[in-house]
Amino acid sequence: MDERALAATVASCKDLIDSRFPDDGDNGAAAMLLGDGTILTGTAPDAVNASVEVCHEIEPYCGAYRLNQRVVASVCLHRQPGGRTVVLSPCGVCRERLAVYGPGVLVAVADRSDPTVVVWKTLRDVLPDYWMTAFPDEIDAGWTT
Repeated sequence: MDERALAATVASCKDLIDSRFPDDGDNGAAAMLLGDGTILTGTAPDAVNASVEVCHEIEPYCGAYRLNQRVVASVCLHRQPGGRTVVLSPCGVCRERLAVYGPGVLVAVADRSDPTVVVWKTLRDVLPDYWMTAFPDEIDAGWTT
């Protein structure tokens, strides 16, 4: 994968946090690199009932679907009060959404010694025992070996 494209994806995510939430508060965003090189960003709106809130990744994920583009890489960042920005590994729901694009999708996870540093891993690496591999005739996204 092109390191410049991955760095631009992370930068786009940070830029959205800074432009959408200039108060330096507790906020996050996500960015996805698509197969054609496009970078889509998104953030999660607040809801009165927290049970209906969605992940930051929803907006770029839906945008990729609308554009009929495959997701190549995904990053989610969270800026804490005071400006420290940490990397959030995709939650289980987001991992399921990204699994549609196969085990080679790159996802950002936090470096174990510094949660502000992005480490890129394939979805296969973060889902080594993906449940759909039990049904090799039902999947075609490269999950079977």
